[in-house]
Amino acid sequence: MSGLDLSFDSSDLKRVERAWSEIPDTIRDELSSATWEAEMLLLRAIKEDTPVGATSVLRESIYADVPVVNHESVSGIVGSSALHAMAVELGTKPHFPPLDPLVDWVQAKLDIKNQEEAESVALSIARKIAARGTEGQKMFQNNFHELRPSVEQLYKKAHHNITEALAHG
Repeated sequence: MSGLDLSFDSSDLKRVERAWSEIPDTIRDELSSATWEAEMLLLRAIKEDTPVGATSVLRESIYADVPVVNHESVSGIVGSSALHAMAVELGTKPHFPPLDPLVDWVQAKLDIKNQEEAESVALSIARKIAARGTEGQKMFQNNFHELRPSVEQLYKKAHHNITEALAHG
């Protein structure tokens, strides 16, 4: 009777086991990195396209949050904390706006220093807004659309890096 002698090197199995245990970290790191890079790309472009009124409050209010990764998704946020951000982004229906911010805008942007003249111009602008509303600047929407291919490339690179990590553990 002849016997069968089987032997194998378990180091390969241990390498595979180690690679599989490290893959969740690799996936998290790659997706976090791609998301953060996408946020920074969008943040810069959106800020550049954000109109500066009498102050740069709106532009300075735009931020990116650190990406959040859980077991099912990764998410990032580029947004604004300014109350008037949505009105600037989307525009407004006809309404009569508050005059004080318009007076400040007239003085800063049109360089009208005389208070009475600035108030008169601001009132004219307010009447026009009351009749027509305001046009949206779409600084978020336009940049999300324009930069989508670049953002997709960031995630394709992350996918490639994850695949490489799986293949070469």
